[in-house]
Amino acid sequence: MSFRNLSSFLTELEQQKELRRIRVEVDPELEITEIATRVVRQEGPALLFEKVKGSPFPLAINIFGSARRIELALGRPPQQIGQELLSLAQSMNPPRWLGLWKSRKALRRTFAMHTQVVLWGAPSQQIVQEPALDRLPVLKCWPQDGGRFITFGLVMTRHPQTGVRNVGVYRMQVFGPSSTGMHWQIQKGGGFHYSEAERRGQNLPLAVVIGADPCLLLAAVAPLPEGMDEVAFSGFLRGSPARLVKARSIPMRVPSEAEFILEGYVHTDERAMEGPFGDHFGHYSKAAPFPVFHVRSMTHRKRPIYLAAVVGKPPQEDRYLGNATQEILSPLIRLIHPEIQELWAYYETGFHNLLVVSVRQRYGKEAVKTGLGLLGEGQLSLTKCLVLVDTNVNVRDSHAVFRAIQQNFDPSEDVLILPGTPLDTLDFTGDAMATGGKINLDATRKPNIRPVRKSPPQQSFHFLKERDSRIIGWKLLDDALLVVQVGREGRSILESLLYDAALEGIKIVAMVSPDVDLEDRESTLWGIFTRFDCVRDVTFTEMRLDGPVARYGGRMGIDATWKKGYPDPLEMNEEIREKVNVRWDEYGI
Repeated sequence: MSFRNLSSFLTELEQQKELRRIRVEVDPELEITEIATRVVRQEGPALLFEKVKGSPFPLAINIFGSARRIELALGRPPQQIGQELLSLAQSMNPPRWLGLWKSRKALRRTFAMHTQVVLWGAPSQQIVQEPALDRLPVLKCWPQDGGRFITFGLVMTRHPQTGVRNVGVYRMQVFGPSSTGMHWQIQKGGGFHYSEAERRGQNLPLAVVIGADPCLLLAAVAPLPEGMDEVAFSGFLRGSPARLVKARSIPMRVPSEAEFILEGYVHTDERAMEGPFGDHFGHYSKAAPFPVFHVRSMTHRKRPIYLAAVVGKPPQEDRYLGNATQEILSPLIRLIHPEIQELWAYYETGFHNLLVVSVRQRYGKEAVKTGLGLLGEGQLSLTKCLVLVDTNVNVRDSHAVFRAIQQNFDPSEDVLILPGTPLDTLDFTGDAMATGGKINLDATRKPNIRPVRKSPPQQSFHFLKERDSRIIGWKLLDDALLVVQVGREGRSILESLLYDAALEGIKIVAMVSPDVDLEDRESTLWGIFTRFDCVRDVTFTEMRLDGPVARYGGRMGIDATWKKGYPDPLEMNEEIREKVNVRWDEYGI
């Protein structure tokens, strides 16, 4: 089924019993976040809040919060689309009649990548009014957020020189009835367009779409190659062209079936403090200066639905969005790197913090070459930890990945640490915003097989508390990684523990803070990979300089404890938790 707008998709979700209506009044300040967070963790339905305090408009959330709803939005499993794209690309190199015939369904979809122009009667322009962002049910998601944020707006821009279009999802803090922040992170298409406009001294026109059809929403989330048009790609996903209409106040075309459209300009050389904001790394990103969006016109349907999303500690709705885009796009990496079988970024770690790649090696150290190549590819260049494994290892199974590390990883040969590299803007562990270290671990099987010492059993680590009273708990992950929980002074405890002979057979020791639930795999991976810098917080029992080259050996240690200067992890106010507890039956979920 092809959905032309958000309303038709929500109708289908309701018919499929994948949506619940909440008919009592709710507060967009924190209450909706607490409700939505509970529902997504229970793998519950999409939610439509019909009465939102302070706004005449209903609000939809968690519409992509399950694999089934993603499949309903696309009309087929996302991995099928990935294989279609790969087969189509391969059939064109060179074009072969048999290959084209086998890829005929995908080929037909490419004809839907052009757009249709609607001359009049566009539903998204049924109401045209002065900017009134204060009438929208904009969320304040977390207690320490700097204000209310538009969290699922599709920002449409064009390159000032080439006219190439970009559609991306960037958070927007509402400053007033007609202005917002524009959080263009590193490696974002809209940010590149703004940089060019600023270089030319030109204000950048843009439109923000709130509530689009599901295929355009998914295309905007996807990390497409720079210069690839998300609107056109949505036509491929949908199987029918996107319909656009001329904007009312800016030189641009906008979706004709959207719920809301904000039109305006981002001025050059203007910045305002934006944030803090509770982001998908599970912490608050700090306030920083970002460009300002000035809204000139606001259009919407007669009965529009405002679309929002919440991010935070995993799992959240972005788990399913991120996994779906991986399944669609990751097969295409084989066109550049045919040695790759599969790659997978872990939502538990905020995606960019842990990437696992399986490689079919045809010569020595090809896996290392592949890893270095991936760190220069688009959004993959923001990866912090990259683990290379053999093709018989399921990259989506963290148990299998850690077992491969235990069997095949030797720090003296298989680790590469890169200082001073670009990281996700949301990463707070480096020396400066968007800057920090990267680490590559080669856990592929080597010709000179080394004997693997068996790790001690889980129950044998009771001696840890006797050795150091500051140790709270521990968990052994797949015989490879010993996670030790401490209240403070993680680095000093780590440095003494690494040399303990009782840990013989353990490849890696990681220290985490008390807020990490060691019995929950998601929480453990989140607590490790979001809280260390690969240069400042990684150590080994053996380290030396060989000329200008650092050499490592022995056991690897990671200090992943919360440190002074880090932003706070996300926690909801107890008052809001209790409010939702009391009202839960009212919601009818």
